[in-house]
Amino acid sequence: MKRLGLAIVACLALAAALAPALTPNRPDHRFADRSFAPPMRVHVIDAAGQWRAPFVYPVRLADRLERRYEEDRANPVPITWFSRGVVAQVTDERHGPWLPLGADGSGRDVFARLLYGARLSLAVAAAATLGALLIGTLVGGIAGAAGGLVDDGLMRFADFVIVLPAMYVVLSLRAALPLVLPPAQVFALVAGILALVGWPILARAVRAVVAAERERDYAQAARALGVGPVRLLVRHLLPAARGVVAAQATLLAAAFILAEATLSFVGLGFPEPSVSWGVMLQEAANVSAMADAPWMLAPAAGIFLVVLGVNLLAEGTQLGSN
Repeated sequence: MKRLGLAIVACLALAAALAPALTPNRPDHRFADRSFAPPMRVHVIDAAGQWRAPFVYPVRLADRLERRYEEDRANPVPITWFSRGVVAQVTDERHGPWLPLGADGSGRDVFARLLYGARLSLAVAAAATLGALLIGTLVGGIAGAAGGLVDDGLMRFADFVIVLPAMYVVLSLRAALPLVLPPAQVFALVAGILALVGWPILARAVRAVVAAERERDYAQAARALGVGPVRLLVRHLLPAARGVVAAQATLLAAAFILAEATLSFVGLGFPEPSVSWGVMLQEAANVSAMADAPWMLAPAAGIFLVVLGVNLLAEGTQLGSN
């Protein structure tokens, strides 16, 4: 399970990193007369039943009111591989662009937006996870190593944060701040808020490990040799919590991906023209769009795969540490 989860996460992360080379179109380019255009499948058998090199049939708008498209089977367009820095693209765009996963309501390539949106969503989750790990490991390590009043004070504060409904806290904190901000500030703000609500569970887990390890013989021997408390914590006690930190990191990453999608979905995350999975799901929330254009749910499938891969990775990590 660990290998499967790692493979899923690695493939999605690699696809996001290589988005410019995997997508034939820009995520913000609007194609005229392509509103909710359907996905254009790759064919290897033409209308006459003959095998040929991979190609696509261009689509044309047959009825604007019904948003009905038809394939133009009289003009098959071959696919060119590894040309001009793109893995696959059509050789002739005179009949329209190639839309592997269709188009959204504005005529933008859903496939391109899916991969570019993964960049932003996964980056926010990674930054928030890193921040939560730093805070949680520091607080939990200090509490476990110090004990006494320091331990009690830090853990009571962690308990206070834990009992708060995390998503409501995130939504409230974000809503209390300016809604219109540059994308870079939104990125830092969302990552910071998620990190602030995600560290307590990790802190409690690290504290439990450090508190148990500080009483072991090797820790007592290190103290007897004159090792300072900071060096003892960093060099001897915290390494024992690596398995717990790794397992919690995977769980936090999955939760933060969902949280970012929720924030953007309700309009408190990244605004247009930024592309994230939550931004894409805003338009997919339209009931008619879901019924007439199911390919608009592609970001939901991406979130499902990432969360599935991260959970499989976390389960494998926990089994390996036991």
